[in-house]
Parts: sequence; C-alpha cells; structure tokens
Amino acid sequence: MRNPAIDLPLEIERRGGLPIYIQVKRELEKLVASGQLKKGQRLPTERALAQKLGVSRNTVSLAYRQLEAEGLITSRQGKGTFVTEADDIVRIENRRERLKRIIDSSIEEAIALGISLDEYLEMAAKRASEKKEMLARLRVVFVECNREQLDYFSKELQLDTGVSVVPLMIDDLRAGGEQVAEIIAGADLIVTTFFHLDEVKSLLSARSEDIVGIALDPVLESIVRIARLPKGAKVALVCISEAFAERVLKSVENAGIDGLEITVVTSRDPDEVRASLRGKRACIVSPGRLKEVQALAGRGTEIIEFIYKPDAGSVNFLRSLVLERKNRHMTEVGIVGSRSTSLGRQD
Repeated sequence: MRNPAIDLPLEIERRGGLPIYIQVKRELEKLVASGQLKKGQRLPTERALAQKLGVSRNTVSLAYRQLEAEGLITSRQGKGTFVTEADDIVRIENRRERLKRIIDSSIEEAIALGISLDEYLEMAAKRASEKKEMLARLRVVFVECNREQLDYFSKELQLDTGVSVVPLMIDDLRAGGEQVAEIIAGADLIVTTFFHLDEVKSLLSARSEDIVGIALDPVLESIVRIARLPKGAKVALVCISEAFAERVLKSVENAGIDGLEITVVTSRDPDEVRASLRGKRACIVSPGRLKEVQALAGRGTEIIEFIYKPDAGSVNFLRSLVLERKNRHMTEVGIVGSRSTSLGRQD
C-alpha cells in the first residue's frame, strides 16, 4: 500500500472529566503539530481506531468530524481519511459551500426519481418546517452550580434550533421536591458540565442515559487580556457566587498567569462594590454583573468580562443528540399511533 495508516500512540484518560472524543481530537492535533502525523498521512479507519482504544465508533467519528470541520484532516470517498495537505487547505470549503453541495446532490437524486423542482421545493420546505416544529418541542434541562453561569448558558445554549433550555441549580436538584421532579420528568435531555457529571448521574440514576456532559473553555480573549496585565497589578473579581470565582481563579492558574493580586467580590451592595473597585488596575467580571460593574467602575479601571463557553465539539455533539432523540421520539409516537389505528380497524 502506497500510504498505509500508522498505529497512533494516543493517550486516553478514562477516569478524567474530559470526554474521550475531545481527548482523541486533541491527541491527533498534538501528533500533527509535532510532525508524528505528516501531511498526507492516512489515518486509521473509525472502526479500527475505535477497536484499538476500546471505545464506540461514534466517539472516533465525532473526533474525526470536528477535525475535518477545522480543516486538519480530509476524507476522500473510497480512499480513507488523511491529514490535510497544503494544497488541500486551499480547497477546503466553508459551511455554506458544503451545504450547497449537499443540496445539489439531493436535487439530482430527486430529478432521477422523476420529481420536479417545484415538487422538490414544496417537499423540502414542508420537511424543514416539520423539523423546526419538532425541535421547538424539545426540552433540555441545563444543570449548573452557580447562577450567573446557569443563566448565561440557558440563554446562549440554544443550539441554533429553537430548542427550549430550562435552567436548574444543582443545589435545587440536590434538595429535590415536586417542582424539580416535574422539570426532570419533562426533559428530553439533561445537560451539565463535566465538573458535575458524576454527581448529576448519581442523583438521577434512572435517567443516566439522558444525561450529557459538556466541556467548558474560557473565551480566549478573556485569558489574553488578563495575561497582558502587569505583574503585581491589583485586580477585583466581581461575580455572584464563590463557585464561579473559584473556577475563574483555577482557569487563570491553568493558563500560567501569576503575579496578580486578585480580590474576590460577591457583595451586591453598590457601595461595597464601588469601594472594592477603587484603586484596582482591572476588574474581572462575570457576564451577569457586567452592566452593574460598568456603571460603578472608574474610568481608569479596565473591565474584563470572563466568559465560559462549551467547546465546539460539545455543541455539535449536543446538536446531534437533539436530532437523534427527537427523531426517535417521533418514530415511537408514529409506531404507537399506527398500532392504535390498526387495533381500531380490527374492532
């Protein structure tokens, strides 16, 4: 074989909080960056790599899809998956161009089946409308430990599909009660961060198959702005909860940033907040308190909004699950309805 796939030395931590597909993706990125995987090198098939790692094929498939979307690898029909070559990078299509190809292909197939373009347009519009209506009925419960992050994600984590995202504090989940039980019972999917995945699965063991963990990363701009602050700078960290403050401080530490004198402020008293900002070089602030701090801070204080977002792999994985769950639900409903009708006719 001219260009055989190599045996990849991937290191996967099964007990860690990071999902395996993200670990596979990052390991492959490292191999390419180090030169161990060269441009044009053929990768193992999804099935082969899944067997080697002892994971599901879907796990490897998701990692490959993410790498392909980012242009690091290229799939060639009938030949395999390869590390993208320099010439291929120029030819990588953007999302809209790829979508056009998919649409063109479906139009050609429709024409081959004897379906006119007008019929195709009508059917495509109807199907898209059905999908939109179907997704609008899906409920995702998002569980988190701090209010500002919970509220932020409940607004931002819309998955571009109109899916309803219901926020739920993990303290409320621990406490239980009729209202919480009702929220959980009405959820198609339960999403939490990997910080809380094990606990949520323990609290909701009967729904373990419906619980999904997502990886959160701080927005790069937030980290870069903090890294640019001079050594010894006095900084206020204003947020609602100690939990959020601890997470921010850990993220700053993990980024290798040190030498800053950071004071945590969770008070909601305007006078106390104003006093805590006095003499500070900068203020790191959670999204939920940004406007408040902007109104209270002096002109010389740099305000840095600290935002966490689910990584692209987690969001795409959720989108796939959303469609899969709703399609399965609709199929089950269709089957039940069909049986009921059949029994009715027999009577």
